[in-house]
Amino acid sequence: MKRSMIALLAASVLSLPAQALAQGPVIQTASGPVRGEVEDGVAVFRGLPYAAPPLGPLRWRPPAPAASWTDVREASQFGAACPQPPSRPGSIYAARHPAVSEDCLFLNVWAPTESRDAPVFVWIHGGSLTTGAGSEPMYDGAKLAAQGLVVVTINYRLGVLGYLAHPELSAEAPDGVSGNYGLLDQIAALKWVQANIAAFGGDPARVTIAGESAGALSVMYLMASPAARGLFHKAVAQSAYMISTPELKADRHGAPSAESAGVELGRRLEARSLARLRAMDAQTLPVAAAMAGFQPWGAVDGRVLPRQLVEVFDRGEQAPVPILAGFNEGEIRSLRFLAPPPPESPEAYEALIGARYGDLAEDFLRLYPSADPAASVLAAPRDALYGWTAERLARSQTAQGRDAYLYLFDHGYRSADQLDLHAFHAAEIPYVFGTHGHTPPRWPAPPDTPTERALAAAMMGYWASFARSGTPAVEGAPVWRPYGEGQSYMAFADAPQPGRDLMPGMFELNEAVVCRRQRDGTMAWNWNVGVAAPPLPAGGPPCP
Repeated sequence: MKRSMIALLAASVLSLPAQALAQGPVIQTASGPVRGEVEDGVAVFRGLPYAAPPLGPLRWRPPAPAASWTDVREASQFGAACPQPPSRPGSIYAARHPAVSEDCLFLNVWAPTESRDAPVFVWIHGGSLTTGAGSEPMYDGAKLAAQGLVVVTINYRLGVLGYLAHPELSAEAPDGVSGNYGLLDQIAALKWVQANIAAFGGDPARVTIAGESAGALSVMYLMASPAARGLFHKAVAQSAYMISTPELKADRHGAPSAESAGVELGRRLEARSLARLRAMDAQTLPVAAAMAGFQPWGAVDGRVLPRQLVEVFDRGEQAPVPILAGFNEGEIRSLRFLAPPPPESPEAYEALIGARYGDLAEDFLRLYPSADPAASVLAAPRDALYGWTAERLARSQTAQGRDAYLYLFDHGYRSADQLDLHAFHAAEIPYVFGTHGHTPPRWPAPPDTPTERALAAAMMGYWASFARSGTPAVEGAPVWRPYGEGQSYMAFADAPQPGRDLMPGMFELNEAVVCRRQRDGTMAWNWNVGVAAPPLPAGGPPCP
């Protein structure tokens, strides 16, 4: 059905008498009619199928079109989350998923009841491409929708079900590649948005993709993928990490090829053929794969992902869209497994850095000094993963002639700071969504104070304004200037505070390290930082 026809049907449905709307608004989608609910002036549609995941013997194929229906489909309940292993014991990120199924390609929509041509905000959840769901309470889109946005949250295939590559899969695929199924799901969801969102009052020409952690990695994958071009118009990347990613058929950058990793997984699971892998139960397979050491990443296949992310952005081949990107001061405080144990003494720390960073050791020690090795081993991976990536995104889009906005989230509160979790990884999400009362069970609960409410209102306002116009602006709040104006950024502590030249020298050091590792071709650029770094390659033309 054409978009204009869907919008016309939607307009006629929403103009029904109040008695009919009391039963819930009905929207005609391309697949069939759906009935949502109205909650505090926001229409909510949960569990809408945007595609059909190939199941069982058809597993590990691109998503298929969703089945059509004729009767009104009730959209009051979230759809099942995708199969995933349990979270780490005691994790503050552990969330409850009432239903889990391989049939999980659902999305959810929150829309102002009177919206027409509203900007669209598509949220991609984090979770290391291994866990999570768009239905988690912290991603409730009601308060952002009250800012005038149509908010969409999505599921996508995770772990081994979403990112397995294998020679047999490549051989059976028409384009000769495999892997990236979770990313193809995200692209299918964006295509659904283009075809259907006008019926919900959204403008398909003003779509912002947004995500945190692995969701922000996905945002970068989408910016790099030719298959996603034109499906979105702005991007938000919260705590993204532009790490090296496996190549489909070649062992490079310290990682085996994605296909050989798939073969090795089959060997470890005693399922050496694709048929045997497809015969495994969808609920136990993700757990078994994770226990066997399988790590889900996008695969550089020359098609869905044409090159390493660093190369795509260096060449200016990414989507030419405005971006809002940033990171948190305490990223590693809740991700301690990414930080190596600190050396026993400042002298030992300096010796290790000298051996690993060579001619860049002096620069490294100036930024991450030996006086407090424990603090330095937290700050170094934070910057190498998240800080460098955020600034690189801002620089890259600025070089394209697009506006880019950089931020640092540095806000703490009592329950988090008591656990040494000041401004921890993902701590900004409840402020962006206004969902302080809907965090996971072990999450340090933010207090309900005027300071907290004011900060959340400011952040929601900035993010919503960016989705509307490409400029984050809030009446009565400080002006957030583009990165291109003197390397400007916005710090979010107890209140927004603009600044310039965030963490001087941080970007330049990590850019030089990545450049040398990339040129060497035998080592990754990701968590191997500081005292855990391999000796840095020397020689060759100078790097930035």
